[in-house]
Amino acid sequence: MKIKAISQALALSLFLCSVGGAASASSTSQSLEICPTKEMVQLVSNVVYAQVPDRGYVSKAMTMDLLVPCGEGPYPAIVYINGGGFINANKDGYIQQRLELAEHGYVVASITYRIAPASTFPAPLEDVKSAIRYLRAHADQFHIDSQHIGVMGGSAGGYLAAFAGTTSGTRQFDSGDNLEQTSDVQAVVDLYGVSDLTAIGADYGPDVQELHRSPAATEALWINGSPVFGGKDGGIDANPEGAAAANPISYISEKTPPFLLMHGDADTVVSPSQTEILRAALAQHNVEAQRYVIKGAGHGGALWIQPEIMKLIIDFFDAHLK
Repeated sequence: MKIKAISQALALSLFLCSVGGAASASSTSQSLEICPTKEMVQLVSNVVYAQVPDRGYVSKAMTMDLLVPCGEGPYPAIVYINGGGFINANKDGYIQQRLELAEHGYVVASITYRIAPASTFPAPLEDVKSAIRYLRAHADQFHIDSQHIGVMGGSAGGYLAAFAGTTSGTRQFDSGDNLEQTSDVQAVVDLYGVSDLTAIGADYGPDVQELHRSPAATEALWINGSPVFGGKDGGIDANPEGAAAANPISYISEKTPPFLLMHGDADTVVSPSQTEILRAALAQHNVEAQRYVIKGAGHGGALWIQPEIMKLIIDFFDAHLK
């Protein structure tokens, strides 16, 4: 037993010596020279940009989270509009996209907005425009170049971003505070967004198309509201005037800024033809519009944060906002 204990102690001593020797052998001190390519960014959360009426409430706070580069600026700004099928508006989404934009020298404001069925169009668009005006009114506070503001969104957020672009140059949907400021934007990125609410399921089979005719389809709630609370009963086809008025294509003009549109060819939620319809309409009005079909990409997901996608987006914004 005594011999065994001595052997174990010797083995442990040899092991410790070998570890210590290895650590000593790999110990180095080096000098590195770094050329900064990213901005330091700070988060300013839950900034109230508007107080709006919502069903049953006379004043509901609409908020934004800002990612602000830490330099003196001024920096161009991007209003980031998350999707949510017209019934959700969570400003927390796609933090990786937003952070990368901020690291490349943009103030990025992710916003909440009113949703169906408690609110109907155009209330959500009015919220987007209120956010744009708020940023201009507080440009000095957040180091913003108020002459260069873009919008970006996916799905319902892409639809609202497109709407903010096509209605630039008009005050039709401006209401609320900071009305001395313009809500015009200088660039639009629309990721797999809706354009024609009557054809969201156009690329899919009859069963899916029939679902989109339902009064319970969220695009119908977006336009009609809930009949229980005074809205119009029926699906999207029951209100053709409302559907036409809620189509961003209806507002394209010579004041419409450049667009970057992207859609996945594996999208099973919003028909890829939706962004092609919008691109073609923009082209008819001689508005600059680039569209990319992303192979294998669905409705959101990891492909949309990859470097190739983000480079296209950043290059587009750099060309039009810097």
